[in-house]
Amino acid sequence: MNRRHFIKQLSVLTAVGVTLKTSLVNAAFKVKQFTQRYVRPPGSLAEDDFISQCIRCNQCAEICPNNCIKFFGSENGIASHGTPYISPREKACILCMKCGDVCPSGAIQPVKRELTPIIEQVNMGIARVDKQLCLSWQGKSCGVCYRACPLQDKAIIVGFMEQPEVLDACVGCGLCESSCIQIPQAIKIIPSHTLDQLRSS
Repeated sequence: MNRRHFIKQLSVLTAVGVTLKTSLVNAAFKVKQFTQRYVRPPGSLAEDDFISQCIRCNQCAEICPNNCIKFFGSENGIASHGTPYISPREKACILCMKCGDVCPSGAIQPVKRELTPIIEQVNMGIARVDKQLCLSWQGKSCGVCYRACPLQDKAIIVGFMEQPEVLDACVGCGLCESSCIQIPQAIKIIPSHTLDQLRSS
């Protein structure tokens, strides 16, 4: 193999390697984006609208009595940088609805702290029970998630052995998940923005 041919082959292999590496990085980034589980504060606009309208003022977190609102750095992409989010397993939303009252941009809409407005206007996500992990579904009465829910018998009900069933009125506050005594937790919030991605894919 002469020198010119060797250099040409090396260039082709390098280009292929760079392309492959870029593809893998992009795929990994997309997976990270898709699998990172978080919810937005109650009353938030749909994800894209929320990101564009939020002015990163931090007032929602300052007024939150449960200190559950955190802010993204670069881990969720540049577009989300500085925007508020909640990790249900770490610390859930208590639906005080104060964040929407102080939001100056409308990214978080004001919602009255009453049953009907909360059910109709709050869409953080919805809880899902893993019956293989749930103690009550495995024959050991628990019911912790039901008792933690601020919307008992509207968002969640229990049956025999306190087996939980999530209803459509669940708003995704995450109190059930944060209170679950199982590790890993037997009940998780599926964020509304994840559900939207699944519907559009």
